[in-house]
Amino acid sequence: MPALPDGVPVPDDGALPFTAVEPVETRVSTGSTSETRAFGVYVHVPFCSVRCGYCDFNTYTASELGGGASQAQYATTALREVGLAARVLDDAGLGGRPVSTVFFGGGTPTMLPAADLVRILGGVRDAWGLARGAEVTTEANPDSVTPESLRLLADAGFTRVSFGMQSAVPHVLATLERTHDPRRIPDVVGWARDAGLDVSLDLIYGTPGESLDDWRASVETALATGVDHVSAYALVVEPGTKMHAQVRRGQLTLPDEDDQAAKYELADDLLTAAGLGWYEVSNWARGPEHACRHNLAYWRGDDWWGIGPGAHSYVAAAAGSTVEPAVATGGVEASAGVRWWNVKHPRRYAAMLEAGTSPGAGRELLTAAEAHLERVMLGVRLAEGLDLAVLDGAGRRAVAGLVARGLLDGVSAVRGRAVLTRRGRLLADAVVRELTD
Repeated sequence: MPALPDGVPVPDDGALPFTAVEPVETRVSTGSTSETRAFGVYVHVPFCSVRCGYCDFNTYTASELGGGASQAQYATTALREVGLAARVLDDAGLGGRPVSTVFFGGGTPTMLPAADLVRILGGVRDAWGLARGAEVTTEANPDSVTPESLRLLADAGFTRVSFGMQSAVPHVLATLERTHDPRRIPDVVGWARDAGLDVSLDLIYGTPGESLDDWRASVETALATGVDHVSAYALVVEPGTKMHAQVRRGQLTLPDEDDQAAKYELADDLLTAAGLGWYEVSNWARGPEHACRHNLAYWRGDDWWGIGPGAHSYVAAAAGSTVEPAVATGGVEASAGVRWWNVKHPRRYAAMLEAGTSPGAGRELLTAAEAHLERVMLGVRLAEGLDLAVLDGAGRRAVAGLVARGLLDGVSAVRGRAVLTRRGRLLADAVVRELTD
């Protein structure tokens, strides 16, 4: 697993490093009026039945890790952090906002009993309240749910489930070390929809040994279920994973960039023909109402608190906020926001919360330049595009060249927005570099 950045220490009480916090109003990227910045909650559930060879997420296969870190106690531990988060945000003047989105990720959240997920959601509701029409999502493996568990989640306020389908082809799933039976996908989608849940299917392309026909079969199988949302991510083999070692030893061969591009274009063709439009580089939905609002909040720079071991959080600074001298570099200075992350091991996470201290491992204070880079990097990935007014002079001057090379849409640029073409989506990182150099 990759190491977390060092950052600066998080105080035991978790207090935010702002000295002039006030209620936050922010101009959203899709409109011309100011409105209160949304607040979301991410809940990391670090348990899996098996660890897939490509996975570098903070996950554990043991149900009992000792020191209070067990699946049976996890809901109670997570609720302790919910209580701490509510106190910290209230003390910073950032409380009072109902939660717009909640996302249970992992790991496999549905390794926990549905009743435990419901308990955690209830704690979030008690701490902040849920906004009207709040989106509440859980990730799930196809072999980790039943019709009864899905109904229990829906009855408690969950609105979406995102199934890790990854592929419909047995040999591809075997390479990924996914254990579910692909024939189960239509069943679990049907169970979820019968329970009243929206459904997303997550796919991975570029697995060693996957042909273009294999990938076509996976996308077509996903579409045959009638889902309204599909995510399709290129496989990235991170150092330290089992698959990385297999590639290094020559046991597996990764596809080249042309293969990855062909598979992305095929997915875009098939999904678009089926009525799903891209709204972010790797995500397609049948309409705006089916887009994942929690992920959109990340891409648009809203606030969120991450519950769980290794979880990350982010709060943008209020207008006029400054950083305390103790954590600033040379006196009181402006901050564009703060990001922090929890300790990774569930045992230490549980022990810190049981002792009444923040489980934060470190945090970083964003400068205006860092915040600008992130806004461009995330905003340009969206189909709604990025307001050209966000760019500095050099970035705006780069737009014409990017349009000429077919990476940005010319009509959108005339209308004041940087919108990627399909070729631009394939080269999004290069576009961001030119817009921010």
